[in-house]
Amino acid sequence: MSPTPTVLLVHGAFADAGSWSGVIAELQGHGIPVLAPSNPLRGLASDAAYIASVASQIDGPVVLVGHSYGGALITVAGTADNVVGLVYVAAYALDEGESLGELQGRFPLSPLVSNLKQWTYPLPGGDPAVEVTITEDAFPSVFAADVPADVTKILAAAQRPLAAGAFEETAAAAAWKTKPAWALVAGADEAINPEVERFGAKRAGATIVELEGASHAVAVSRPKEVADLIRDAVRATS
Repeated sequence: MSPTPTVLLVHGAFADAGSWSGVIAELQGHGIPVLAPSNPLRGLASDAAYIASVASQIDGPVVLVGHSYGGALITVAGTADNVVGLVYVAAYALDEGESLGELQGRFPLSPLVSNLKQWTYPLPGGDPAVEVTITEDAFPSVFAADVPADVTKILAAAQRPLAAGAFEETAAAAAWKTKPAWALVAGADEAINPEVERFGAKRAGATIVELEGASHAVAVSRPKEVADLIRDAVRATS
């Protein structure tokens, strides 16, 4: 039997690694090694290269888990030699040469799109670039409708912005073509249309679990179910 893979959790936009806290506790409780690095959220190619670099420095096999935008990153970073499985959690599963905007554009837009606030950040020696967050008043309904209100207020204040250019960058690879995949569809997701999640998961040949009534913040609201799917992936690749 091969060693137990390390689970590498990749958060998405408008969140941080702390959003995995409940999932981490579940996995650690079952003796599964886990790591949740901070995702730069600066662009698809650079972020995926960062995640691939982290994965390649882990001894032994790795199961990559991506939430939301993190799904696009594991699709590219999953080509790293020691990655043995991919788990998409309310996530984008892109094809090679496809962007987030292209995939989303095939389906009715979610409420997220009309509730983004633009900010700017400086680039070295150049014009400012645009980044986006979810407006504070829309954050609870769009991102975390099944999370307690007091927790959601904290998540809204602590959300991390995504570089707007990330929506137009195309994926350099699609690791699901050569690696086994699992996917969790959040049935009541208002940030990514659940149809986008289902389409990508089916195209990737993923083993799919759907949680009815789950918001985009499913890793916060239902960590046990998320961890159970990850454990399935770990068992299958051990």
